Amino acid sequence: MFKSLRIQVKGFTVAYTINRMFPDAAIDDVDARTRKALADHGFGVLTEIDVQATMKKKLDIEMPAYRILGACNPKMAHQAIGIEPRVGAMLPCNVILREVDGGVEVSAIDPVASMQAIENAELTSVEGEVRNLLAKAVDAI
Repeated sequence: MFKSLRIQVKGFTVAYTINRMFPDAAIDDVDARTRKALADHGFGVLTEIDVQATMKKKLDIEMPAYRILGACNPKMAHQAIGIEPRVGAMLPCNVILREVDGGVEVSAIDPVASMQAIENAELTSVEGEVRNLLAKAVDAI
């Protein structure tokens, strides 16, 4: 099962990521499983950033493996853009994989938390549906 990290927004605490830990796992294995789970729940990976390689190349800094996958569910993205055209600034939904002591952690953005600043009640149902799909994908890894 997954857990959430929390942030303070407008005087109350909300979760901003959906998390799951994979003890003693290799990042490449978790990466493959994550991509499959995302695909099985209607998401494609549009962007990939190897943060570890970027930090080494740009700053000559060593760090544990850290990858950012930019996931998008086209149906949900189209629906959200139709409701709020500037919501594209919040897309895609980032999913990170990072090596931590004892394994690999996967964290997916919680779209409900990330879109708190958008004042459009119609968008709420889309945010909730995307959150549910991401939570199911993280749980299926």
